[in-house]
Amino acid sequence: MALKARVLYDFHSENPGEISITENELVTLFNEEELDGWLEGENSRGEAGLFPASYVEIIRDHITSNTNNNGFSSPKTKAQTPTHTSYTSSDTQSQRGLGGGSGGGSFHTSQGSDDDWDDDWDDSSPATNAPQGLGTTPPLYPVTSSLPGRRESAQLQAKSSATVGRNLNRFSTFVKSGGEAFLLGEASAFVKDGDRICVVMGMHGPEWQEDPYPFTCTIDDPTKQTKFKGMKSYMSYGLTPTHTNVQVNRRYKHFDWLYARLVERFPVISVPHLPEKQATGRFEEDFISKRRKGLIWWMNHMTSHPVLARCDVFQHFLTCGADEKAWKQGKRKAERDDLVGANFFLTISTPAVPLDLQEVESKIEGFKTFTKRMDENSVVVNTTINEFARKQMAGFKKEYQKVGQSFKLLAQAFELDQQAYSVGLNKAIADTGEAYEAIGEYFAEQPRQDLDPISDLLDLYRGHLANFPDIIHVQKGALTKVKDCPKQEGELHDRCNIISCATLAEIQHFHRTRVRDFRSQMQHHLRQQIGFFQKITAKLEDTLQRYDDDQ
Repeated sequence: MALKARVLYDFHSENPGEISITENELVTLFNEEELDGWLEGENSRGEAGLFPASYVEIIRDHITSNTNNNGFSSPKTKAQTPTHTSYTSSDTQSQRGLGGGSGGGSFHTSQGSDDDWDDDWDDSSPATNAPQGLGTTPPLYPVTSSLPGRRESAQLQAKSSATVGRNLNRFSTFVKSGGEAFLLGEASAFVKDGDRICVVMGMHGPEWQEDPYPFTCTIDDPTKQTKFKGMKSYMSYGLTPTHTNVQVNRRYKHFDWLYARLVERFPVISVPHLPEKQATGRFEEDFISKRRKGLIWWMNHMTSHPVLARCDVFQHFLTCGADEKAWKQGKRKAERDDLVGANFFLTISTPAVPLDLQEVESKIEGFKTFTKRMDENSVVVNTTINEFARKQMAGFKKEYQKVGQSFKLLAQAFELDQQAYSVGLNKAIADTGEAYEAIGEYFAEQPRQDLDPISDLLDLYRGHLANFPDIIHVQKGALTKVKDCPKQEGELHDRCNIISCATLAEIQHFHRTRVRDFRSQMQHHLRQQIGFFQKITAKLEDTLQRYDDDQ
């Protein structure tokens, strides 16, 4: 028989995977085991998902035993008496589960050892500045009791322990990013002028203030290097930023470390994904070439972002040379950054006139629809062009070579007539066969020039599209809190406005960059296609001339 539970308090789902339940409703539990203070089950409407364990009481049927005259126990069913199971969290755990002033930062990696900056500096070790509110600490839930008179107070505590209630799911992005802590006024940090991030009102809405000193960065062909007397090999990339013109050498794991720092530092900015890691074949020419192209795309997006391009950790990554001491100092500074999580939002300066929250919500919903459709159609385009590239490299090449070989066979047959006046024709037909074989090779090589770059661009943007649900969730969480507390004017609305401005500014940057990248890439594709067919035409015209030259 399925295990049932009675709902004590209303719960309205706010996140994917949760379900709403109402007081006195009977829900079916899939199992009795809690997951970080949550149970999984099905409500009376047939919706399956998670809900707070402390919001329900499990109904049990007790079985007792009587002993018969033979000394054997026989089961005897007792009247069905429901018992109440209560789930509590200790005060200490609850305080940790709330997250401290630094927020519940979205992502943190270990600092690593400083013994060898080039090898061991990013190995796993305990982080000294890990954000509060993460890990295995259980979330805060109201304490329930079956004693008379406690249920009403527990329900009040569940609905609001302060002026603004907290999100029940302590593992949601809104909480882990520090968005909730900032909205509730728990952020506290000293912000220097150099750390301030300005959002300005542009023609199309909020946008990041432009970088007054833009720059780019080249990535040279990587070189294979060894250490420990050749026992360990790795690839080193030469990076040359235009604002210093000084080359620095970086390994892939250095990029990986930087990516982790940036994701932690900027919860509402889409940090482009790095090319995927690969355990085998790291030194093969095709893989090295593909990774370099991916890193170039990544670097172009980094240097063109007004916020990411000028942040301290990125500048340290680009400009610190082979000075081991300087590298370690910059590394430790980045890993001990106070302006992460909730404190990040303290760095944002917004336009004087606040946004209309209804308009913000409409824009966010429109962007969600856009990203969903772009993601779906990007998959279609990528699948289609990859299939077309496969046909060009295998099918088209093979078919053109078949035609070429057939012309060559015809020329060989004509040579058997041994007539002097047919020599020119025979040679021209043989040349036609060779021309078709060459065109087959053109088809096989062409996807690298015009289709692969589009696929690489789509891969990069799928990473961006994967970032935005979390970014949007932070803004939606803030907006929900404001809606739940319509009477709470002033600072709550101001802080929600900051999160909304930053989110819309990032969306605006995404659109501008997208238009730039896809316009440039499609122009490149068409130019390559035109050049490709001109190359084929020139080959055929040259072959045609052979029939006149040999008369």
